[in-house]
Amino acid sequence: MSTAPAVYSVAVRELCEFTAKQGDLDLRFTPAPSALEGMAGHVTVAARRGAGGQTEYRAEVGLSGSYKQTLQVRGRADGYDPVRQRLEEVKTYKGRLETQPTSHRALHWAQARIYGHLLCQQEGLAALELALVYFNVGNQQETLFTETRSAAELQAHFELHGERFLAWAQQQLAQRSERDAALQRLSFPFGEFRQGQRPLAEAVYKAAVNQRCLLAQAPTGIGKTLGTLFPLLKAAPAKALDKIFFLAAKSSGRQLALDGLQRLAPLPLRVLELVAREKACEHPEKACHGESCPLAQGFYDRLPAARTAAAQEHQLGRAKLRELALAHQVCPYYLSQELVRWVDVVVGDYNYFFDVSALLHGLTQANQWRVALLVDEAHNLVERGRKMYSAELLPDTLAQARRSPAARKHAPLKKALGKLQRAGTALAKAQAEAYQVHEALPEALLAPLQLCSAAIGEHFAEHPAEPDAALQAFYFEALHFLRMAEQLGSHSIVDSSREEGGAGLCWCLRNVLPAPFLRPRLEAALSSTLFSATLQPADYYAKLLGLPEQHLQIEVGSPFAAEQLRVSVARGISTRYAHRQASLRPMAELMARQYAARPGNYIAFFSSYAYLEQLAEVLAAQQPQLPVWAQSRRMGEAEQKQFLARFTEHSAGLALAVLGGAFSEGIDLPGARLIGAFVATLGLPQINPVNEQIRARMQQLFGAGYDYTYLYPGLQKVVQAAGRVIRTTEDEGVLHLIDDRYARAEVQALLPRWWSLRAS
Repeated sequence: MSTAPAVYSVAVRELCEFTAKQGDLDLRFTPAPSALEGMAGHVTVAARRGAGGQTEYRAEVGLSGSYKQTLQVRGRADGYDPVRQRLEEVKTYKGRLETQPTSHRALHWAQARIYGHLLCQQEGLAALELALVYFNVGNQQETLFTETRSAAELQAHFELHGERFLAWAQQQLAQRSERDAALQRLSFPFGEFRQGQRPLAEAVYKAAVNQRCLLAQAPTGIGKTLGTLFPLLKAAPAKALDKIFFLAAKSSGRQLALDGLQRLAPLPLRVLELVAREKACEHPEKACHGESCPLAQGFYDRLPAARTAAAQEHQLGRAKLRELALAHQVCPYYLSQELVRWVDVVVGDYNYFFDVSALLHGLTQANQWRVALLVDEAHNLVERGRKMYSAELLPDTLAQARRSPAARKHAPLKKALGKLQRAGTALAKAQAEAYQVHEALPEALLAPLQLCSAAIGEHFAEHPAEPDAALQAFYFEALHFLRMAEQLGSHSIVDSSREEGGAGLCWCLRNVLPAPFLRPRLEAALSSTLFSATLQPADYYAKLLGLPEQHLQIEVGSPFAAEQLRVSVARGISTRYAHRQASLRPMAELMARQYAARPGNYIAFFSSYAYLEQLAEVLAAQQPQLPVWAQSRRMGEAEQKQFLARFTEHSAGLALAVLGGAFSEGIDLPGARLIGAFVATLGLPQINPVNEQIRARMQQLFGAGYDYTYLYPGLQKVVQAAGRVIRTTEDEGVLHLIDDRYARAEVQALLPRWWSLRAS
């Protein structure tokens, strides 16, 4: 019995981007229509064709065809006029058409001709007129370029591009088949699961198989990274997953994922790490186009060889990707973005899937990928989500734009920016308070901002050869602000504040509930698992993150015994702001007593740098025998490594750090490297006008304003920091919770169940 040949399905656009792109990488900024403007432009063109009796015009024509029974090509042509026998490919744009790179025009013609062949095949046509329709969203004018091709010519074009892609498609099919077979045989790399790791893995597997969303709380130290990756990889073949996206809040989380995947070697799995542009760029002083950067010049000409070389690698971490990119003289950052299409697992930051214009989400939608998500340390997604969907309009950015060379040179720009400045000044004069909340964005600000944004967009379109960093920075700020203004709702607060000593107002669209924005992203995935050691209470995270109504929840029990961690509550000390000066001496004495009783490495967490520095002074004066080192403000990566390097198996001393900072989560100091911690705060956010507004909105939405704004976020930071002490089932240590409020029942209910608290 013969087996049908495997078929690789590819969209027309993806095919042409692979086979028809040539020349330089050219990312000089030119305004482009938004997604909504683009869709509206296509609707306008189609409506014009239907007017005047052209009732036979067909918009959005679905087409498909195959090449050598292996390659299935599919797509949707923008329009077809059967009377004229003309197929149209519509492209929307802003500014002047003649500034469009020639490589773009070549790509557009390649797409039109592929569609033309598929249409000729479907309709039995001998010849066809093709039209590129460029629609200017600004003035609503069309520019047409046409050509007539025979069916034979279009078939030859299709076969040329099909042949260019066929070898790659066959390689992808072979790799996918090999990958799925290996995943079906895959066994856990350590033989046995750690305690707690198995129930986590089973829950992740079931969520993937049943295409559900899972919220999983599992204690630090059980191996959550591999405990989530392994079952999802096992589920991939049966669910025909195209990609797994492992999303982390910090670089340490990405590295744990890469290390875990490396342990599965020699699994035929292509793993790609995405890093920020500023970390990957080889020539930060140069612009991203061929006339400036040597790695942009001829990028698409050298891309095929780089892509082929990358396909031979299983692990494409930052260092390996850089090595490969430089060997082929292409940009590492944009090579990584090209490779997303061809790998199995992508490891990157939250923003690559959840941000407003996220790369991974956009590609998933465009290519209809079947993807699964793993969201590491998911408690961080609340604040990160809020930041992604908030927007600011700052007086300093506007002032710099007004002083820019372009604004001084071009009268329309100067006029538009000046009008916006005057509107902002008038609103600032009318506001007596330093901070004010508004029911809606004032029309007196919105209207001139829209006009100003349009004027800057037209300027960049008309003068693409005049880069202006200050003007561009303000333009991006304005575009994001207007985009979020279009989506205002109860999820966000409109406020304005006057900086100390400043005359202007900082306007903010402050998102406090990211759920309406995050939920569609989660629903775009076949399954998703959000996991962390601190997701308590679960309903708080489910509501703020927008988890689907039918999502699953699991709380994995701790493998650690209460005897491993001696938890003491210093009920006689208050760390409230009014009592901090009085708390310093008894706190220093407590730390010194603990160190004398059991010398070793300790870390103490504080609510602020100011509090930390005050305690450091007292320790230096009263406990000079105690070795102390402290986290400093604005520490770089090298300084952070030096800070952690002092925690060794044979060292002893006390480190001082800020709760919620770089050292309170995501660091692993097992055994004697860390034997104890002091938490001199409840971690409660500062009471200020902004947080009080968030509290009021949380009360309005959920009836739990104080808990949602202060208590839950604060205690989550405490538990994360305390989790640095016990990392393995062999570890033993101490934890001092320094504040009388830790004796309260509502506070203790948010602490890990396996802790046994005692008074000190």
